[in-house]
Amino acid sequence: MTGRVGPGTLKLTQAHRFRNRPVRTAGILHWDILALYAGVLDGLRAAGHVDSVGVDGWAVDYGLLDADGQLLGNPVHYRDARTEGVAERVWTALPADRLYAATGIQYAPFNTLYQLTAAHGTAQRAAARRALLVPDLIAYWLTGEQGTEVTNASTTQLLDPRTGGWSHTVAEAAGIDTDLFAPLRRPGDPAGFLLPEVLDTTGLTGPVPLTTVASHDTASAVAAVPATGGDRFAYICTGTWSLAGLELDAPVLTEASRRANFTNELGIDGTVRYLRNIMGLWLLQECLREWGDPPLAPLLDAAAQIPGPASVVDASDPAFLAPGRMPGRLAQACRASGQPVPSTPAQTTRCVLDSLALAHRRAVEDARRLADRPVDVIHVVGGGARNALLCQLTADACGLPVMAGPAEAAALGNVLVQARAHGLVGDLSAMRRLVAGTHPLTRYEPTGDRAAPAAWAAAAERIACP
Repeated sequence: MTGRVGPGTLKLTQAHRFRNRPVRTAGILHWDILALYAGVLDGLRAAGHVDSVGVDGWAVDYGLLDADGQLLGNPVHYRDARTEGVAERVWTALPADRLYAATGIQYAPFNTLYQLTAAHGTAQRAAARRALLVPDLIAYWLTGEQGTEVTNASTTQLLDPRTGGWSHTVAEAAGIDTDLFAPLRRPGDPAGFLLPEVLDTTGLTGPVPLTTVASHDTASAVAAVPATGGDRFAYICTGTWSLAGLELDAPVLTEASRRANFTNELGIDGTVRYLRNIMGLWLLQECLREWGDPPLAPLLDAAAQIPGPASVVDASDPAFLAPGRMPGRLAQACRASGQPVPSTPAQTTRCVLDSLALAHRRAVEDARRLADRPVDVIHVVGGGARNALLCQLTADACGLPVMAGPAEAAALGNVLVQARAHGLVGDLSAMRRLVAGTHPLTRYEPTGDRAAPAAWAAAAERIACP
């Protein structure tokens, strides 16, 4: 994406789109990181002249480099099964409650802490002299300079959210040397210049600086939430995952927060993203793949005609993490809980969207209770903001208005941090006002009669809460 920023101007243009297709080799699921890097180079070539570049991506996964700075194999995908049972090994050295008190990061089997523990004793891990999170790896190949961006580092379960530095207590208990990571960088920091070989490949004219952005895509997306001054808001970043929660000034590290499986990840300007990870539209994406990728719009229209919530599943259940046979797994979950079993694509789609709306309701209610923070409106950003049925069901389930948009929030947050670093926009509030003033938003009010809240509450009773 290319962005143009100026007074009253914030415009994105898609320069190039390419596939991100994992590959399984020798029983391990990998990211095809070289194909992704080639796509980045193609995108820079298509973008033409740029004043700055910023890289954001997903969290927790990393590439290992040897002493010469060469990649030791493709990064392992977080959906790979190698971390099964690893958390329990870590907890023997550092119990789960103490681990949470030190890092504030929710349990997820694929956290970087557990991935690095799973890699102990392997030849690759023994040869590694550096670990770079995926966006930092791309940045390294573009500039030749290594760094670890702090919003993404906060997802590793190795960072102390109070200090913004590494938790040596956790690292020592897990047998991980934090020197494996490059020095920490913060959004807005300079991160080098595009290498001559990159300029030659892309046709760009240097010097072109790389600016550190909030490299965890959710952190970038939250930076672009179009909240206005005084808004008491929750946010839901929707896409493959739904990340639902609040923006806070300090982490919530209570035992109640740990038991509710909330995470304290860092945002820009010292903020904390207090949220719960929910499986998200991955559930529907996998169903569509199983059905041969039919057009989505007619499926959503048909799903909207089905009364609900009829059948719901726990959208945070790790049983839905792996790819494959998703419609059958959803049907089995409904059958096991004594609910009507969806048998058509439309029924399954409605089950997924009702389940996500219910998970959003639980996350928002839990977040405001645990953080003692009122919520008056929910901002839905990311790809799911285009899904009108999901947005309406979320408003209905939560009993709160939903403001949907922008869909490309992560790219906007990326561009805005670059623009701020180069003096083109002011503080976080100014960034958000610029988003609100330049991008159309859709408001969804809760619908239904007085019985509607009871119907959603009854649906919540039919599944096991996380």
